[in-house]
Amino acid sequence: MDDLARELNISEIAVGNALRRQENRGLVDHLGKKIFINRLVPDFSGRELINLLRPEVYLSLETVLRDSGISSQSPTVLTCVTPGRPGEFRSKSVSIIFRRLSKNLYWGFQEKCTRYGKYKVAEPEKALLDWIYLCRQEGSIIHTDELNLQWLDRGRLLQYAAKFPNPVKRQIVKAVASCNVLQPGA
Repeated sequence: MDDLARELNISEIAVGNALRRQENRGLVDHLGKKIFINRLVPDFSGRELINLLRPEVYLSLETVLRDSGISSQSPTVLTCVTPGRPGEFRSKSVSIIFRRLSKNLYWGFQEKCTRYGKYKVAEPEKALLDWIYLCRQEGSIIHTDELNLQWLDRGRLLQYAAKFPNPVKRQIVKAVASCNVLQPGA
């Protein structure tokens, strides 16, 4: 919002009032403090917002598992992890959830660039481990047999798993043993 005010050389109050009027008309969504989404942009996914909302965060969990073909489930929210505080942002066009992960597990991601910005996204192996780790913390039942693990890099998965607590390592070793995960370089 403040960028728009500077670009148009008008006050932030005037821009805020105009954006709220556009929100009432359904043309923009208000996501957070000074953050509005233009609903007329056809290829906007919301991913570009995650690092604007929280700089130390990456897209992971169900979203990356689906994008990587590991899960067939289609999440309705963008799920992210952060060593910072958890939280969520919701609007009519996008929902983003931030889950807390310990600082020593904040790695295994790369930066993606889009037409509208950039964001960090977990490697598929790291997203799977993040998912198992956070599900275990919640006490949820984890069904890895419902996942398609064949496209994962087995060496990378086991290397990454070594950095997680023992229950996560054991669960991943068991899952790898019961499926055909790719060998490195295969």
